Amino acid sequence: MDWLNRFDSVWSIDFEFSQPPGERPSVACLVGREFHSKRLVRIGFDEINKMDQPPFDVGPDQLFVAYFSSAEWNCFRSLGWPLPARALDLWCEFRNLLNGSKPPSGFGLLGCLAFHGLDSMDATEKTAMRDLAIRGGPYSHDENLALLNYCQTDVDALDKLLPIMLPKIDFPRAIHRGRYMVAVSAMEHAGVPIDVETLQMFRRQWEPIKTKLIESVDESFGVFDGLTFKQDRFGDYLIRHRIPWPETDSGRLALDDETFRQQAKSYPQISPLRELRHALSEMKLERLEIGSDGRNRTMLRPFASRSGRNQPSNNRFIFGPSVWLRSLIKPPPERSIAYVDWSQQELGIAAALSGDPALAQAYASGDPYLEFARMAGAVPPSATKKTHPAERSAFKVCMLAVQYGMSEFGLAAKLNKPVAFARNLLRQHRETFPVFWRWSQSQVDAAMLIGRLQTVFGWTIHTIGGDNPRSLANFPMQANGAEMMRLACSMATEAGITVCCPVHDAILIEADTQVIDDTVIETQSIMREASKIVLDGFELESDAKIVSWPERYDDEDRGREMWDKVFRLASEADQ
Repeated sequence: MDWLNRFDSVWSIDFEFSQPPGERPSVACLVGREFHSKRLVRIGFDEINKMDQPPFDVGPDQLFVAYFSSAEWNCFRSLGWPLPARALDLWCEFRNLLNGSKPPSGFGLLGCLAFHGLDSMDATEKTAMRDLAIRGGPYSHDENLALLNYCQTDVDALDKLLPIMLPKIDFPRAIHRGRYMVAVSAMEHAGVPIDVETLQMFRRQWEPIKTKLIESVDESFGVFDGLTFKQDRFGDYLIRHRIPWPETDSGRLALDDETFRQQAKSYPQISPLRELRHALSEMKLERLEIGSDGRNRTMLRPFASRSGRNQPSNNRFIFGPSVWLRSLIKPPPERSIAYVDWSQQELGIAAALSGDPALAQAYASGDPYLEFARMAGAVPPSATKKTHPAERSAFKVCMLAVQYGMSEFGLAAKLNKPVAFARNLLRQHRETFPVFWRWSQSQVDAAMLIGRLQTVFGWTIHTIGGDNPRSLANFPMQANGAEMMRLACSMATEAGITVCCPVHDAILIEADTQVIDDTVIETQSIMREASKIVLDGFELESDAKIVSWPERYDDEDRGREMWDKVFRLASEADQ
């Protein structure tokens, strides 16, 4: 089908702009070219910042083409312009075309041009022009002209790429991905409200309180010597408390953060030590990108992961660093935030896509882990969380581990149980959910034979050899979960809900306190509808946690203790 002729006009566009960390973009110029007529629009710094409307129609009969287009739509929002109804993002399509492999010159515009055999601007010249745009206006006549000329090179590149890439693009689904890029710009424009006063106190006092923080946490462990973590002391601690611990191939204790994170789930007393080590090694408070209005804004990097999920910077995004720092999230006066997350999203997706009636029954029970234990005959029908916590915990770990294709050895290590115990759990899972197991294996087989796996909306992972079967088995749950999230964010932002950001299988929204309850209900309805669309009628429910000013967000299970310690020490040092 000749998709381009279905539109009255097809505009390739590009903005140049400056955007200090945490701020919204300040536009330097715009260039656009219409594909059919080749009409060219060039608008410089002085003119564009006086315009309250775009120089073209943005209705549903017009198509707008860009590369990593959330930046372009952010410029529309900063200028107060209405957003295009139809967007095609060639970066999304290039990612989808090669997802699972690495193009020789990367996924940027230059890499895309090189992959398709097209000439491009020299990278050095491109960097110089970007630096000029980032410097911000006002610009001299020559600088303005240079920026416009540079901007036009990207537009000319899009104009050449479009007809070459179009035969490889699933157009309706590509428009759906473009729709999400518009939603991403809405979320990046909104940002996450931050308690700036407390963050500034942490930044002032972080270095001075490090030693006191170590002393405060280490009094329960005795594993530090000054600022140095001592492995032999940690080994002694583990022996004293009879905690088995994974080792490296060389026989030393595994001290990576992932090992600490996993062990902390089985031995919660380890959590403060894990948070401390993570904070000391990874936390860079100065890198959190906070705008002058107290909002955390950073690039959400949509489609950056193999599953298609967002992948924002761990240092710049408030949900990236240690979990206790999330208590810096605080709504402004008379406002509230709500963290709305799907209930066992990946499990629900597995039940729906596999068509396993037993797994669907377990999900519908509201406590699939305990229901699995009941189905397997491991607990009586009357069992509850309180009467059989150990059994529920073991069956929960098994149920989640299966989705990642974990072996009996991995499951045994995770449960700190003998291999025979893990082997029996996995056998019970296979016998209880046989349809799921056949479906999961068929996904891996198809990926190996056909060379790719796709989500319901066409996000593709290309298997080029050497792919981990466990990763392939988990792809349908992760990638379709990402589809569900993209659809929900698009629907919510289009409904006028302020979505601050997506967080894996949850979204953070914000509203006036007097309407937050209604906004949460509307958001949950949208999330339910998104799950129905992705899963062909199978509904996933969601949970919501509301925080109203002057309260702050917190993660009761994982971060409160560490937050309380740091806040107290920083407050004392700041007096």
